[in-house]
Amino acid sequence: MHSPPPFRPQAEVTAMEVEAAGGGDDMTTHLVSNGSVDIRGRPADKRKTGGWKASPFIIANEVAERMAFYAIAVNMVTYLVKEMHQSLPDAATHTTDWIGAAFILTILGAFLADAYLGRFLTIVIFSCIYAVGMILLTLSASVDGLRPPPPPCVPGLPGSVCKPATSKQTAFLYTALALIALGTGGIKPCVSSFGADQFDEADKNEAHKKYSFFNWFFFAINMGVLLAITLMVFVEERMGWGWGFGVPAASTMVSILVLVAGARFYRYQRPVGSAFTRFVQVVAAACRNHAKGVVVAAASGGVREEELYEVKTKESDIVGAPKLPHTNQYRFLDKAAVVTDVKDIGTSRWRLCTVTQVEEFKCFVRVLPVWASTIALSISFAQLSTLFISQATIMDRKLGPHFAISPGSVSVFAAINALLLVPIYEGLVVPFLRRFTGHRRGITSLQRMGVGLFISIFAFFSAAVVEKKRRDHAEATSMSVFWLLPQYFLMGSAEVFTYVGQLEFFYDEATDGTRSLSSAMFLSEIGIGSWLSTALVKIVGRTTGGVEKGWLRNNLNQSRLDCFYWVLCGINVVNFFVYLVVARLYRGRDGSYGTVIDAVVIKDEADEKSTAEP
Repeated sequence: MHSPPPFRPQAEVTAMEVEAAGGGDDMTTHLVSNGSVDIRGRPADKRKTGGWKASPFIIANEVAERMAFYAIAVNMVTYLVKEMHQSLPDAATHTTDWIGAAFILTILGAFLADAYLGRFLTIVIFSCIYAVGMILLTLSASVDGLRPPPPPCVPGLPGSVCKPATSKQTAFLYTALALIALGTGGIKPCVSSFGADQFDEADKNEAHKKYSFFNWFFFAINMGVLLAITLMVFVEERMGWGWGFGVPAASTMVSILVLVAGARFYRYQRPVGSAFTRFVQVVAAACRNHAKGVVVAAASGGVREEELYEVKTKESDIVGAPKLPHTNQYRFLDKAAVVTDVKDIGTSRWRLCTVTQVEEFKCFVRVLPVWASTIALSISFAQLSTLFISQATIMDRKLGPHFAISPGSVSVFAAINALLLVPIYEGLVVPFLRRFTGHRRGITSLQRMGVGLFISIFAFFSAAVVEKKRRDHAEATSMSVFWLLPQYFLMGSAEVFTYVGQLEFFYDEATDGTRSLSSAMFLSEIGIGSWLSTALVKIVGRTTGGVEKGWLRNNLNQSRLDCFYWVLCGINVVNFFVYLVVARLYRGRDGSYGTVIDAVVIKDEADEKSTAEP
């Protein structure tokens, strides 16, 4: 396996390399402008690397990973109850915590990718960890000694005593799940960013294709989910848990080979060091200069009263990253780039940072309000694999006299909707909107996220109305599971708009050194939303009377799940209006830039002026 060699700026392309690449005088017109290199370490040639030549390998890896993850997620509660003999509340809590941890660990994967490994190596390494976890999980489901004794006990049946799993059996299972969560955490923040790296933003044609990639990447995610909740659920029910986990394990290993097979087509961006360290340095330097009484104020024309430091070289001092222009937002952080002692220049970033380093941190801070104002939607998404499925278990799931839909497969309604909506949106809606808005994507990423948040309100309006009707008629007849179709359809639509909008937004607003970290930010929302969903269920349960008299009881027909849905609907309404304010006030990295005053250049100009004077 080859790792991408050290990066060299495009300006350092030698004549020998141009000739070796088969180019002539116009060779540089075929080279990418973002500093990416090919597998041999040469500046990447657009004709031979990237674009849709590379993307299919990346998308195939994502399909396999999502199929494996959701094959576990949709049935882990059932597995823990039936095979490991855990109580239903414990099984639900453990599953929710595992899903949350998997998405929170994306921050670790992003850190390693941006700071040390690069996105490609991070994906490969963590895919291998993922595969090991899948193999262990398959062994847990296949080897009798790794599970408690099977029936005649019936989990959940009063009077039926089931021997619980031993500590060693539980530890083996949790080790497998931990490795899978770690693998997910390493893969997820890098795959979408690595795919987007295959398109040169400075090339209008490729930039347009990049946003098509985001749509088809989301399509791939839902294809993996669809395979998990249909094919894998069928395999688990008909052939057993060993096959149900073994098939995704095999597909995961094959996907690694597919990913590596495309290595010669990829464009690679090298790691640029720890973004977290650079962020802390900016804060430390700004606070240090603030304590010294440094004042940074904007004068007319954007000229600043203090000189802001920037290196004189063409590239920034963050290796592999271009310089960033100064912006007037968050002026307190500009104090980190004020020269208070010439001895600090080029010696310690803890005392003096460049404008580029400060602007990189500003870009990160700038997106935090948008990130926070979309977390509520992740709480809603958590219901797709919990309460929505609980409703489906007690509804009529028959399709004809001989077939019934599995409860774990009911979420196929949302996945199919996403699979249908993505090509329709990409092929019809975007061109239609583009004629009216003039925007190359039809609407902006912020607008797209807002549409998703708005749709989610009606998803839980529908869920509350349907659940009220189901509960009122529970004793007379069993409602068809297809009554859940509207809420699944609307949640799937909300996900199409919001998820892809987040992919676009966090990639666009990130700097070259924080792309993986930025992707991890919005992925962490899913984990936080999963944990917040658990907390909300507990809070509502305790405040309304507990499992005996509250809204959420063991018996769903005696519960007031419709009231809980109204709470979620209200949360989404409030969150939508908060988001509108945040989006309205948001100022992107490409707007309202100030002027960078290069301290070194000013000094040189001053020296030249003094020399020229008589």
